[in-house]
Amino acid sequence: MKRHLPALLLGIGLSTAVVSPAAAYPVDCAILLCLAGGWPASIECTRARAVFIRRITPWPIEPPLQIWNCPMRASFHGEVKPIEHLFDIAVRGGPVPIDSVPETPLALQFVQGRADVDISDPSFDFVRSIRVFEITYQQHRNRDGGCKSSESVYLGSYGAQGKYHRRRSSVSAVPATSDLSVPADCLGYRHRSVFVEWRDAKGSYGHEEVHY
Repeated sequence: MKRHLPALLLGIGLSTAVVSPAAAYPVDCAILLCLAGGWPASIECTRARAVFIRRITPWPIEPPLQIWNCPMRASFHGEVKPIEHLFDIAVRGGPVPIDSVPETPLALQFVQGRADVDISDPSFDFVRSIRVFEITYQQHRNRDGGCKSSESVYLGSYGAQGKYHRRRSSVSAVPATSDLSVPADCLGYRHRSVFVEWRDAKGSYGHEEVHY
C-alpha cells in the first residue's frame, strides 16, 4: 500500500495527462484513494470529499464510503492486490465508467454491502477507521428544579470486509473532537449533528461535523 500510494495520488491529481479519474471510475473509488492519501489537494479529491460529507448530511444519513460500489474485482489478473488494481484504474484509465455501475436501493446495498475483494489486510485499516456518530442531545431543568436530559446516539462503522454497521451508542462514546459539550450545571442545552472521523493510510486523523 505505502509503496504504491504516491503513484496513486499522482494519478488522481493528473487531469491533463490522463483521463480524469472522476469520469473514469465510480466516485467511491475516488473516495477510497483520496481518503487513503489524506484528501490531497486536487479537483478529483475535492469532489470525492464533497460526496463523502454530503452522504452524512441529514436526511437520509448514508455510509460516507460505499466501498461495494467500487468494482475492485474487475479485470483482476494473477496476484494483483485491490489497491494496485485501483492504481491501474486511476492512472491508466480502467474500463469502469460511472454510468456502468447500476443504482441499487439503499436496503439492497446493505444486504450486499461489502467490498468485492478481501480487504482484511492492515493496509486497509483506514477504511475501518471511519466512524459516523448520529448525535441528538438536550437537557433542561424541570419545574421541580431537577435536571432532565434525553439523548439518542447511533454509531456507524465498517467491519473487516467493509460492511457498514449501525448500532446504538452513547454520549460518552462521542469523540472529544465533536462540538458536543454538555454543560455540567444543567443549563438549557440542545445539540443535533452527524460527526464523522477517520485516519488516512499514514494514521493522520481527520474529522468533520454537520449540524442541523
